[in-house]
Amino acid sequence: MTDLPSLRETLDAHGLSAKKSFGQHFLLDLNVTRKIVRLAGPFDGRAVIEVGPGPGGLTRALLESDAGPVVLVEKDPRFIPLLSELDDGSGRLSIVEADALKVREAELVQGPAHLVSNLPYNVGTALLIKWLTGPWTPCALTLMFQKEVAERVVAAPGDDAYGRLAVISQAVCAARIVMHLPAAAFTPPPKVASAVVHLVPLEQRPSPERLKRLERVTAAAFGQRRKMLRSSLKQLGGAALCEAAGIEPDARAETIDIAGFLRLADALSQ
Repeated sequence: MTDLPSLRETLDAHGLSAKKSFGQHFLLDLNVTRKIVRLAGPFDGRAVIEVGPGPGGLTRALLESDAGPVVLVEKDPRFIPLLSELDDGSGRLSIVEADALKVREAELVQGPAHLVSNLPYNVGTALLIKWLTGPWTPCALTLMFQKEVAERVVAAPGDDAYGRLAVISQAVCAARIVMHLPAAAFTPPPKVASAVVHLVPLEQRPSPERLKRLERVTAAAFGQRRKMLRSSLKQLGGAALCEAAGIEPDARAETIDIAGFLRLADALSQ
């Protein structure tokens, strides 16, 4: 990778720039991309999926790491020829031109795999929910979001950012912010800062059915977060549902911890 031209030179050579419609903001500093990969590892030879590689800054760092197969999922066809230049012929790099929201990850890799991505801003939350609640579970996820979204993933009860995303994320994974980046680190600079979140799936992952009930409960509770749960959960059982879960019906959603929401999801099944 050290013999390659810089990412900016590569973009200029291919006449490429970021597309606003794809939510693209490129990270061109290889020192930063290498740090992100170090925070994501070690990989110990396991496969890594990267979504939205763009010019390949993270890709280069992944290919320098102890990762096994590296699978790129890129929706923008303009970047396929550029990314193909990173293939050394060893068969380690695979490039899939596809929409990551529609991809079946289990068909891209064999065995345990990691997810490491600088996610497009416009689909970051949707992709995270897909990976948290879908049938395929990675070993770990190291993902860059807008700072606001990252804070929503790791928020605790009582925090302003605490909501559906925090409950679902933390019911499935241990999550923490491992890196902050200013807007100036990107090309073009976005209007907001960014942060990298590292998520490791819990050993006791809720069943798919329990997760579906959790999604229903959190959608109702946080859909009217200023109301007491007896009101916001009225369509799901209201006060009776709260009492069955050992939750005070006059409480509000932002005060209920993950365990409490899981009890509500369990009470819903009864």
